[in-house]
Amino acid sequence: MSVKNRIIETNDLSEDVLLRCEGVGICYRKPYKLGQSHDREDREFWPFQDLNLELKRGETLGVIGRNGAGKSTLLRLLAGVTQPDAGRLVKRPKLNIQLLSVNLGFERILSGRENAVMAGMLLGETRKEMDYRLEAIKEFSELGDFFEQPVYSYSSGMVARLGFSVAIKTMPDVLLLDELLAVGDVNFRKKSRMATEQMIQSGRTVVIVMHNRALINKISDRVIEL
Repeated sequence: MSVKNRIIETNDLSEDVLLRCEGVGICYRKPYKLGQSHDREDREFWPFQDLNLELKRGETLGVIGRNGAGKSTLLRLLAGVTQPDAGRLVKRPKLNIQLLSVNLGFERILSGRENAVMAGMLLGETRKEMDYRLEAIKEFSELGDFFEQPVYSYSSGMVARLGFSVAIKTMPDVLLLDELLAVGDVNFRKKSRMATEQMIQSGRTVVIVMHNRALINKISDRVIEL
């Protein structure tokens, strides 16, 4: 099966299912170095294989596992950043999915304001809608004057604040959170957790990766361990 055929967009899914992983595997290949084995298997690493998973509309799915188990890789797969190397991903057409992580990529030379507009429009919002939401995004992010500054001047925590604020105020179909509730100072972590819980209660679909087992069990409808 070619890479192109490993991602299928179709409405032929159960009414409550947004996407489904069917025997999915992801493979990372180490570059060959002089003196190393030529055996391909010696240079391959599969974070996970034969993964079967359905993401249902309105559910909160928690993902836990040891470091290197493939948690962040799974989120990148669901977001469409990473392609399956085995199996296939079946999802509904025009599904807006936003991935937020500490390493979230913004255009570094653009300001927080400009990146917020761009991120929202990539999720299907109009420029007019994003202009309307900008002040709410700025206020929630608590970036102050930095909102008008280029992102290359931000710390990783500030980048995460900006991304989280855009997601909260634009509401994609599926929000993927990679350890984002652990970013920032105590007050911002508390505010982010409250906003996430409100979003969960509103019926939005959320996938959360974190190491805090007690918290993830509390806020998730179900939890998978990789």
